[in-house]
Amino acid sequence: MRTIAAKEGSIVTMQMEEPELRSGHVLIRTVYSAISPGTELGMAKRSGEAPVGLGYSAAGIVERVAPDVTALQPGQRVACYGAPYVRHAELLAVPVNLTAPVPDHVSLEEAAFAGLGAIAIHALRIADLRFGETAVVVGLGILGNITAQIASAAACVTLGLDLQAARAEALRASGVSRAYDSADALEAGLREAAGGQGADSVLLCASGKGEALMNQSLDWIRDRGKLVVVGDLTTEFSRGKMFAKEAQVLISRAGGPGRYDASYERNNVDYPLGFVRWTEGRNTREFIRLLAEHKVSVMPLISGIYPVEQAADAYEEYAGPNAAMGTLFRYGAE
Repeated sequence: MRTIAAKEGSIVTMQMEEPELRSGHVLIRTVYSAISPGTELGMAKRSGEAPVGLGYSAAGIVERVAPDVTALQPGQRVACYGAPYVRHAELLAVPVNLTAPVPDHVSLEEAAFAGLGAIAIHALRIADLRFGETAVVVGLGILGNITAQIASAAACVTLGLDLQAARAEALRASGVSRAYDSADALEAGLREAAGGQGADSVLLCASGKGEALMNQSLDWIRDRGKLVVVGDLTTEFSRGKMFAKEAQVLISRAGGPGRYDASYERNNVDYPLGFVRWTEGRNTREFIRLLAEHKVSVMPLISGIYPVEQAADAYEEYAGPNAAMGTLFRYGAE
């Protein structure tokens, strides 16, 4: 089967064997998989002679199920999330815990972004925002845009910032009116939205060197507010600014509890609901619910759909000032 990987800094399409179907897993024939640019471009840049598989968010059709699987059936439409089980490949063997059924009226194009949706949802849970509280989302690429849409759908007062005017405009087009392309404009909007008290939380979906941005964000939050680092951002900041507000600086790790736990993922052993309310799998299914109920929309953010053979071209679209927003790989008809 065809798969997409990084090797010596370049994107390659290669052949690999069909994955083994383990107990508790289902075999999915991929229809679309979504690029997560921050994660994947970083992996590609660091890649060496051994190919590194890319991708972690996809949607397709269940082709086979392990004998002990009853929750899903062949022919069912599903979204799935979580490397190494999910990647840019034609066939995926995925534990049921990392899947979400997709209703017929939800497009698989949008469902393929379920992994990014789960990451956005978990970041908002880490922020612990409540009804009516104020959130600032910094970095309005595909992940930041989804995060802001979900915060707004949860009745938070939501503001967004990205220095690319087109990305701020894309968020406004998604229904979040307070989207800005300069820090000065954000600060003016925040004074009006939060009554001069500052944001309850700033979610940093940007990447790169973070010291200046984190120090600026500490000025934007209220007393005892939170910074949540979501993107691949370095975490240097002023202790004095943090101390002055007794701020919390938090890391949001992937899509939620269960990530990187072999028992939960590989062995498909779920956590009891009474002890862990929201796992990465439940967050993935929650994102599909938001799509199904039209609370969020990803389709306007899709800037390109590429066949697997043009993988390198797809990643090139993230270079330059007018970078792509949302990109999918297409593997075949639904």
